[in-house]
Amino acid sequence: MIRFMAVFLILILFLVLSIPILVYERLLGRRNPERQMHQSLAIVQFMFRLILKVSGVHVTVEGRENIPRDQAVLYVGNHRSYFDILVGYTTVPGLTGFVAKKEMLRYPLLKDWMKDVQCLFLDRKDLKAGLKTILEGVEKVKKGISIWIFPEGTRNSNEEHTDLLPFREGSLKIAEKSGCAVIPVAMVGNADIFENHLPRIRKTDVTIRYGQPIYLKELPAEFRKKHGAYVRDVIIQMLKEIQENQQ
Repeated sequence: MIRFMAVFLILILFLVLSIPILVYERLLGRRNPERQMHQSLAIVQFMFRLILKVSGVHVTVEGRENIPRDQAVLYVGNHRSYFDILVGYTTVPGLTGFVAKKEMLRYPLLKDWMKDVQCLFLDRKDLKAGLKTILEGVEKVKKGISIWIFPEGTRNSNEEHTDLLPFREGSLKIAEKSGCAVIPVAMVGNADIFENHLPRIRKTDVTIRYGQPIYLKELPAEFRKKHGAYVRDVIIQMLKEIQENQQ
């Protein structure tokens, strides 16, 4: 419980004490949007690294060399923990926004930081609003901002890491419409930090692996209409390989 209370306190203090920083970042964004985006990301990454350290989490990163450095990409990962976002944000090489559920807009200050690091808010019940979010994602990619999405749509609590939920239809539309690379991402161990033994936070070793870029238009014809299932299979294979290496 000590780690849980420490993380909770750090998060609350950051959100409250960072109000002047948020104001400054908004003013900076009007003059120099590029600098504001990088600066906001650096602040959030610092806080996430601090939380991971206080939580006793050791992250092993594999395959970072697979991420193109000269273009934005669509990260597609499995989703088992709230800590997936922390691990993701602290290991990506450039500007990246996560696709979050629109319900996150309910939380003041948190939503403001999410907006500052280019997150998108998806209404899963409104198809028209969902399409608008996808188009916003396409525009961000064209501007050099990568997007991260969890196509399972919710945190997966299945016992086996490789038992992924079906990927939601249209989850890869941003890559389909922008032509950017899809980077499959496999994470193992994140749920052992918190979700597997609520409300305690425990020291944990986490592995995140970035896979080879996938260009949807270059897939064999039989996979082009089912590219979500194809990428899902790639991630499942990556998860199996990580688990085999850990045995």
